Amino acid sequence: MTNTPNLLTEKAGMSPGSLIHIGDIHEQQPLMSVTHYNKNHHETYEAKSLSKILINKPTDCLTWVNIEGLRNIELIKEIGKEFNIHPLVLEDILNTNQRPKLEEFEDYHYIVLKNLSLKDSDIIYEQVSILLLQNFVFTFREKHDDLFSPINQRLKISKSRLRLGGTDYLTYVILDIIVDQNFILQDAIDEIIDITEEELLDKPDHSTLIKIQKIKRELIFIRRTVSPLRELLASILRNGSDLIGDNTQIYFKDIYDHVLRVSETNELQRDMVYGLLDMYQTHMSNNMNEIMKVLTVFAAIFIPLTFLAGIYGMNFEYMPELKWRYGYPALWVVFIVTGLGLLFYFRKKKWL
Repeated sequence: MTNTPNLLTEKAGMSPGSLIHIGDIHEQQPLMSVTHYNKNHHETYEAKSLSKILINKPTDCLTWVNIEGLRNIELIKEIGKEFNIHPLVLEDILNTNQRPKLEEFEDYHYIVLKNLSLKDSDIIYEQVSILLLQNFVFTFREKHDDLFSPINQRLKISKSRLRLGGTDYLTYVILDIIVDQNFILQDAIDEIIDITEEELLDKPDHSTLIKIQKIKRELIFIRRTVSPLRELLASILRNGSDLIGDNTQIYFKDIYDHVLRVSETNELQRDMVYGLLDMYQTHMSNNMNEIMKVLTVFAAIFIPLTFLAGIYGMNFEYMPELKWRYGYPALWVVFIVTGLGLLFYFRKKKWL
């Protein structure tokens, strides 16, 4: 359960740049992994403090610091002080309700976006913040998992492009792996939509409608998450800073193309979900029509029978059939013949 609303209320009225973690608490003890690398050197370890990283950093290496868990506010403050990061940027790192964006400063860039994943048919949203500096890249995550494992594996290969590139290329790789998670997510959503469609064609019930509405809500949130990425990538492509080299621009353009594909797929899936809603409503209408048809047939059969029963229920004295010996069984014969005749007629007209 999230504690975001309470913290937002608690933070109301505070001065800009006040550092309070706003979001779900995923990691009780934040983890900080450090990687120093260049084309000839690679070293990875876990650190408890920023001072240890600065002391152990080789002068000719690039450094990637990945922080998983945002409870250590003092560490965030220390990073901000050491690298002259604006307090509002530090505030945004701790506030996990940020919209994807790029903020450009003279000595660093701040990038924030959402990592989307699927767990037990529920979409998990995690904010990832990136600080791009000349020789450092900091990533701030809410939880610990294997998202960046492929990057760590590539860094171990001495001749990989990642080992030969700069911090801008590492930032590209981080963005690329996060954006590509959307393709995996959308494949899973396609399977959920297919299963829901089969259920809809078989025996839909109210739970089917709940599933469709849930998928619809998730797709709307995905759209709100992915759409700003186009603006973010466009800002990077227009960037004239030395932090992003011309040789790396083409790779960011590739991510931009991926984002467009994700957006198009999202629109297609939303159309499919709206189609499922129409199918569900049509199915319910057809069921109601079938029920009304059956009720109408029964009503049509009993109308003449009620008419006959009403006639012989009148209290007139001179009604010959009332004193006829076979009047009662004869009336039952009329009832049965009338009912069967109407049923035969309805079947012949294909109303049943």
